[in-house]
Amino acid sequence: MKFRKPFHLLCVMCVVISIPTCSNQPTAPATSAPEKASVKVNWDKVVTVSKTNTTLQVVVNPPLRPGSKIVKNVYQGVKDLGCDYVRYVPWLPYPKLGVAELEPPKDGNTSWDFSLIDPMTEDFMNATSGHSVIINFSTIPQWMWKTDKPVPYPADPDQPVWNYEQGTELRDPSAREVADYYARLVSWYTQGGFTDEAGKHHDSGHHYKIEYWEVLNEVEFEHNMTPQTYTHIYDAVVAAIHKVQPQMKFVGLALAAPSQKPEMFEYFLNPKNHQAGVPLDMISYHFYASPSPDETAATKPYTFFAQADGFLNSVRYIELIRQRLSPHTQTTVDEIGSIDSIDFGQGEAGYVFKDLPQSYWNLSAGIYAYVYAGLSRQGIDVAGESQMVGYPSQFPSVSMVDWNTGKGNTRYWVLQLLHDSFGPGDKIVEAESSTPYVFAQGYVTRDGKHRLLLINKRDRSFEYTIPAGTGAEVEYLDQTPGFPPPSKMQMSGDTLSLQGLSVAVVTLAE
Repeated sequence: MKFRKPFHLLCVMCVVISIPTCSNQPTAPATSAPEKASVKVNWDKVVTVSKTNTTLQVVVNPPLRPGSKIVKNVYQGVKDLGCDYVRYVPWLPYPKLGVAELEPPKDGNTSWDFSLIDPMTEDFMNATSGHSVIINFSTIPQWMWKTDKPVPYPADPDQPVWNYEQGTELRDPSAREVADYYARLVSWYTQGGFTDEAGKHHDSGHHYKIEYWEVLNEVEFEHNMTPQTYTHIYDAVVAAIHKVQPQMKFVGLALAAPSQKPEMFEYFLNPKNHQAGVPLDMISYHFYASPSPDETAATKPYTFFAQADGFLNSVRYIELIRQRLSPHTQTTVDEIGSIDSIDFGQGEAGYVFKDLPQSYWNLSAGIYAYVYAGLSRQGIDVAGESQMVGYPSQFPSVSMVDWNTGKGNTRYWVLQLLHDSFGPGDKIVEAESSTPYVFAQGYVTRDGKHRLLLINKRDRSFEYTIPAGTGAEVEYLDQTPGFPPPSKMQMSGDTLSLQGLSVAVVTLAE
């Protein structure tokens, strides 16, 4: 995450939607009756077969430390989701929580210290047990970079600092120093320990199964790496880790702004630019919708969905590069979300967080569902929502939980709804909506169920007619206060009403 600043006849079904109304839920602002729309779905016309896994990322921050009042709820939430490819990122704002060797070796001594890092990592690995994970200790120890003077870090591990990463040139141009650091990290967590630079062995007792290691994060911003610099470091790190854990697979790039850096894909995905034997298992990149500071809640849906369409266009272009240069490489879009302008001031004096309205959380949930649907049409392997916990001072508008309780908000529940409803092997069928303001995508799932994903892209009600809808089961998320799990209903007629910024999954009666 970049620290951003403002910048067949019988098989065809007609659907008319408006999110189910409940006596305790507010109606979307409207001056007229709900708009009507229709969706045609040809269940025999398969467009593609989905490969896309839904998942999330967990970013290290103080609310995830042992003793936190929310940590048990958070990790119970992770466990309940049961996702694969869960991404774990100890990241730069908290050096003591993400960097295991904060000082360079000196006089035969080293500073290796996992006392704060291990408890958090253990909680994560326990919560994801039985599922694949992607680990990314994204921050290289700062002393491995050339700077005019040493870069300080807070004594308080809970204090965020946004300028820890400095320098663009490694003090060891071979990148061996960085590679050895990561090899020792992997050995600590998979091999029970490692031998440090001074020849001393450190026992961890850890023998975790880690399927993927992602090499660094948002490298076009963090240390402003060129394609050549990043590829050089990637190759060195992969080679060193393979000596420790030959079965490890790797994720590369993790770009923050993929549309701005096509040269990164062109260079990195070309096997000719890598050392012999270095695998290109998977690439990653990110997307966040973000408004201008002067936008209102009424205008944000227009901005967010337009930005999502722009991103999905970029994905098509990136896929052309990948298919041409390295067609066997998989893709994970492992940060998908939105960052409200309220977060732009974090880290600055006078920053005060103001609560976001319910509509924001529904909008952000809808964006994840919309991007997931677009990625599944394009054959992307993994769609990861960002992030499990944010809180004031560390991207609160990205959080999937209430940071006061650790219980899921609408962004959490939309992931649960999608994860339980869709998955790899589902057939995506031809669907068409009569209005651009309601998105519809049809799926024939692996177990033969016929499902519609419906996303209201505007904060106003729509009414749909579903001639084959009687007996259909509907799960939906609307703007009900308190962030409850998806509501459920069974259609008794041929109309369905969905409120503004709602996400629904309709499962037709068999």
